[in-house]
Amino acid sequence: MKGIYSALMVPYNEDGSINEKGLREIIRHNIDKMKIDGLYVGGSTGENFMISTDEKKRVFEIAIDEAKDSVHLIAQVGSINLYEAVELGKYATKLGYKCLSAVTPFYYKFDFSEIKNYYETIVRETGNNMVIYSIPFLTGVNINVSQFAELFKNEKIIGVKFTAGDFYLLERIRKAFPDKLIFSGFDEMLLPAAVMGIDGAIGSTFNVNGPRAKEILNLVKAGKNEEALKVQNITNDLIEGILSNGLYQTIKEIMKLQGVNAGYCRKPMKKIDEKQVAFAKELYNKYLAN
Repeated sequence: MKGIYSALMVPYNEDGSINEKGLREIIRHNIDKMKIDGLYVGGSTGENFMISTDEKKRVFEIAIDEAKDSVHLIAQVGSINLYEAVELGKYATKLGYKCLSAVTPFYYKFDFSEIKNYYETIVRETGNNMVIYSIPFLTGVNINVSQFAELFKNEKIIGVKFTAGDFYLLERIRKAFPDKLIFSGFDEMLLPAAVMGIDGAIGSTFNVNGPRAKEILNLVKAGKNEEALKVQNITNDLIEGILSNGLYQTIKEIMKLQGVNAGYCRKPMKKIDEKQVAFAKELYNKYLAN
């Protein structure tokens, strides 16, 4: 399960419905052109927290049908509603997903015993493997090393998607749990995370910049950190431009320039305007056209 995973984008029609043909194109684009090792399905990049339970199920269906066994798949089923998370986890497991992921429960100030029960309930009810999705800057939930140790006592909890800038904590987790999977979640920090010994990365920009992400990871593994830094510099120039222009809107616009029917973002996200479209084309021509 190691390597580079695209956090799968989902294209929407102007009325907010899922553009199913476009979703299949995005999946094929990631597999055939970005050469990713896996897809992280149902995460925030897919605008997952703005769609219904049935729509989430449909995304899981399309992704596994289109990808088949060509790449690894992780189904993100996390929800502030534990009952929905269990329902989605059972559904994804029945479809054939070999691993689930779940964002830490957010909004309310859950204590660690409640967070632990959340993960253990999903694992117990589904019988599937679990990768914790830790993204403190959005959820407000921080998990320390001793708490990870408690969670990892469950053999079905096999790793973490670590979307945080705390590299001291990342180093401590890597040292303490050498047999657990650690995926980096910040694309702009892939190089330092790779130096820390991660097993892979899961990211939004890999939908358009996958080959560079793989190159960074492979160069670090080969001990060529200076070369990897040059690739990370270019990558971060691209990411800086994307973030300044609207993250999801810009990635979708770039995918359109790469020949993919990437659709629109789901409201309340705004529709991309002409100025953003023009800048997305500049980014594409400067960093990706070759």
